[in-house]
Amino acid sequence: MWVEMKLQTHIPLSAKEPTIDYQSQLLLMGSCFTENIGTKLSYDQFRNLQNPFGVIFNPISLERLVLRAIREDVFTEKDVFEYGGLWHCFEVHSSLSALTQEKILGQLNLQLQVLRKSLLEASHLIFTLGTAWVYRHKETDLVVANCHKVPQLQFSKALLSIESIQNSLRQMVSAIFDGNPKATMIITVSPVRHLKDGFVGNTQSKAQLIAALHPLVSSRKQVHYFPSYELLLDELRDYRFYAEDLLHPNSLAIDYLWEKFQSVWVDPETEPLRKEVDGIQKALCHRPLQTSSKEFQEFTTTLQNRIANLKTRMPWANF
Repeated sequence: MWVEMKLQTHIPLSAKEPTIDYQSQLLLMGSCFTENIGTKLSYDQFRNLQNPFGVIFNPISLERLVLRAIREDVFTEKDVFEYGGLWHCFEVHSSLSALTQEKILGQLNLQLQVLRKSLLEASHLIFTLGTAWVYRHKETDLVVANCHKVPQLQFSKALLSIESIQNSLRQMVSAIFDGNPKATMIITVSPVRHLKDGFVGNTQSKAQLIAALHPLVSSRKQVHYFPSYELLLDELRDYRFYAEDLLHPNSLAIDYLWEKFQSVWVDPETEPLRKEVDGIQKALCHRPLQTSSKEFQEFTTTLQNRIANLKTRMPWANF
């Protein structure tokens, strides 16, 4: 008698409502895994805003930015500092650092407006928590989102308690739903391991995050958990699904997680449009041997017509 072999465990997933379609407006914030999912959404031309303040790893820093935006608490001179020839802000990623104080404050407050608009209008918010380890600036007593290569002696390192993470998430979620009561929130824990904290330290960190967020998910119907961490560690339990650093998921793993995310959250009725978008994306990657040939000119004209036709149905499309 032949018995089917089972070579991996499977996490049961079911489709959720409301689904993501081409009318949805998405906000994604959090760790670098946020950008893995965001890249897939952007490829398919779903409307989304990704990490307006750069990659943010810990829940305290996420909460601070969300509350700033909702309360319109603008950045001022006291929130920025000069180091190493650049102006920085401890609340955001170094990608927003600038050469002058005026420029960084302009960028920060512009992004604050962008974030506030998205928080109040988004249909779906996808937040990825990366770590429960935080660095606190000793002089200001501020939990920082990024140390900006400031000497480590100026910071103390600590593991957030479950209670502090829960309090942070509750305040953030309450503020979001007060301003946008119809929104749906999807929270996930990044599958990327932070081994600079050590193997045991990384496990502690992920455990604190998972233990803290599930009571919130259980208590609010509009808040959902997507198990990206569990999918990579359980269904893809093999180093062939990791990049060369053995920490980040590789492209195959990201594709797998994206397929799982689609099965839960993306409306199946978007499939015809997504196929059309995919065809255009692949055509745009075409590299001819002779750009002056008649065939290529015809190909280019046809492609531009396809894009123009699609934009009549998806005006936000950006190819």
